[in-house]
Amino acid sequence: MSTVRYTSDHEYVRVEGEVATVGITDYAQQQLGDVVFVELPAAGRKLEKGGDAAVVESVKAASDVFAPVSGEVVESNAELEGNPALANESPEGEGWFFRLRLTNPSELDELMDEAAYKAHIASLD
Repeated sequence: MSTVRYTSDHEYVRVEGEVATVGITDYAQQQLGDVVFVELPAAGRKLEKGGDAAVVESVKAASDVFAPVSGEVVESNAELEGNPALANESPEGEGWFFRLRLTNPSELDELMDEAAYKAHIASLD
């Protein structure tokens, strides 16, 4: 079973075992508009919670994607690099950004669950 948590910067992290899949939320992709380019971290890169992890560019803006938790990148989504529109079409599915091996799983406790995230985005409108 997977656990999904969210940041106030609109990244999600889906944890299965010791590996977490990270991407932007549906809300984030709606705010960005059409995604035209992504820059993803290389496998082996160590990320610190809250640090820059990736870049997403849309027709509206370029934005940093931050690491929601600390870990080592084990895979980046090569399909997304070739087809950045996947971030719009399936942000929390096939449009994921990278996977990392958690180095401090307790950091997940500091993130929002789905209900808290929905309340957070409702407060933004």
